[in-house]
Amino acid sequence: MSNIFVTGASGFIGMHLSKALLNQGHKVIGYDNVNDYYDVQLKRDRLAILEPYDNFTFIEAGLEDRDRLNQVFENNQIDVIINLAAQAGVRYSIENPHAYVDSNLVGFVNILEAARHHKVKHLIYASSSSVYGANAKMPFSTEDEVNHPVSLYAATKKSNELMAHTYSHLYEIPTTGLRFFTVYGPMGRPDMAYFSFTKKILAGESIKVFNNGEMMRDFTYVDDIVEGIVRLIDQPPKANPAFDRENPNASESYAPYKVYNIGNNQPVKLMDFIQTLEKHLGVEAKKEFLPMQPGDVKATYADIDDLTAATGFKPTTSIDQGLKQFVDWYKSYYHNE
Repeated sequence: MSNIFVTGASGFIGMHLSKALLNQGHKVIGYDNVNDYYDVQLKRDRLAILEPYDNFTFIEAGLEDRDRLNQVFENNQIDVIINLAAQAGVRYSIENPHAYVDSNLVGFVNILEAARHHKVKHLIYASSSSVYGANAKMPFSTEDEVNHPVSLYAATKKSNELMAHTYSHLYEIPTTGLRFFTVYGPMGRPDMAYFSFTKKILAGESIKVFNNGEMMRDFTYVDDIVEGIVRLIDQPPKANPAFDRENPNASESYAPYKVYNIGNNQPVKLMDFIQTLEKHLGVEAKKEFLPMQPGDVKATYADIDDLTAATGFKPTTSIDQGLKQFVDWYKSYYHNE
């Protein structure tokens, strides 16, 4: 069993991942600043699920707090870092860019330095499908160049991949970046569209459907994301001695570095997603059709062939199954039966 440091432990993916690791018998040290970007009570309620475990420890602090972060590593023998903490949200990055620099850039270099000085065996970190930006080729492949981000959030995630490669090159730290594709499920993020849609539909309010509903997203159920992460923990990347520097593959390296997509591999039209949500809510949504928003992309679609080859990972949860699980949780949590 390993000592695993999970940042963003009060977050959506962080809580579900921590619970899975604790159930496997790992010791999990959770770290999160529990900020008020969205409902703090929901974050506290996620932590309440983890706190009864004897093998769970929680530290409330930010990644920017270098002294506190270093203290954690000095006091614990940490084998693996799974860095999920970040300032999230595409649209919010337009309103508050400094929050993204502080958490996603300053915070991430602090994580890299901790990995460097404390001989961590594997650093897994959250990237995002948003790095594909203005790319039009589908499905998105990790072998594609991603040099045209359309939001600051996306730019910070691409920066994380570049920073990780530098540390893999300089210090031989095995780093794995995971480009998540539109994760949803119980105890999810209230700033995500499916969550706000549910709240508004049940309240009889209209929902805003951007790009007139002509969006496609590779919606990925949270349990599938967790399964993919867990399978990678014991597979730190190795340097590829056959790496072709004249024709480089963007997803790997001569250094112990790798980037994977982790998505459902089945994009769904936003209107189909909304219709499935309506079915499980038993209510038809009032829809306000609007143009594209700055920073948004029209479609996401994950090529996960390399992840499947490495781990056997294949998502198993359909949109119908996943949204039913979410709606059941939502009605129970908000006493909306």
